[in-house]
Amino acid sequence: MIVVSNTSPITNLAAIQRIDILEKIYDTIIIPQAVYDEMSN
Repeated sequence: MIVVSNTSPITNLAAIQRIDILEKIYDTIIIPQAVYDEMSN
C-alpha cells in the first residue's frame, strides 16, 4: 500500500520515537515537498 503523508502523523510518531510504525504498515510512504519543507524548518 502507498500512502501520502502530511506532517501530523510524522511529527506525532517522531515525538514518541515510533516513526518505524509507518514503515511497518505501508510499503511506500510519499512525503510531498511542502511537508518536507515544513518539517525541515
